Amino acid sequence: MTEPYRDPNLPVTERVEDLLGRMTVEEKAGQLTQFFFFAPQEVPDDLDVSTLPPEQQAYARGARVVSGRVSAGTVGSVLFVRDAALANGLQRRAVEDTRLGVPLLFGFDVIHGLRTIFPVPIATAASWDPASAEKSQAVAAREARAVGIHWAFAPMIDIARDPRWGRIIEGAGEDPVLAAAMAAAQVRGFQGDLGPESILAGPKHFAGYGAARGGRDYDDSEISDSELWNVYLPPFKAAIDAGAANIMSAYMD
Repeated sequence: MTEPYRDPNLPVTERVEDLLGRMTVEEKAGQLTQFFFFAPQEVPDDLDVSTLPPEQQAYARGARVVSGRVSAGTVGSVLFVRDAALANGLQRRAVEDTRLGVPLLFGFDVIHGLRTIFPVPIATAASWDPASAEKSQAVAAREARAVGIHWAFAPMIDIARDPRWGRIIEGAGEDPVLAAAMAAAQVRGFQGDLGPESILAGPKHFAGYGAARGGRDYDDSEISDSELWNVYLPPFKAAIDAGAANIMSAYMD
């Protein structure tokens, strides 16, 4: 008899509840874990990593760790895989070799295209043409899904008013109205109708990350309530209103 969580005809909430009830604490924690995978392929178990060139050994060891965690069912997501064969191989491990068969989520920073490269976001924003941004991210979504990616760590919708900050090119600049319009357009482009050629949008970084002290990435921010509500939050509201499936938190104080 098929377990309820594997039955596509049942409501999602019922399937999720059944699955959670079967998971160990380690498996639940694993679903909150994401690993980088920098190697171009999985590493065979019989390969002596020490025989590789020194600059490749760390990548090989890391890849072996990830493969092992996938087989153990204690990883939820893998980042930086852009090869369909590699994604399929890891996915088979997750679905066929583990106790519960929970599939992986593959994520990637799809900032301004994947195979087809578009202008950087601040250049697209300079056009004041949200429709163009939506179309380019729809192309990026199709290309990403073709290689197994489910989830974009984009768009970056931080307001940036300090030219010293090194990530200005990833956003729409200093204007919250323009940034909000571009945020909503890119979410629509990535997610479309949430069909087989769509990926999940992950607007970032909530919130105020672009106001890092001195333009130093990862530094803290000092933002008044008025500035937070009127400058830094409107793009996130627009992204959420457009249906963003995920929001990435900022990583600063």
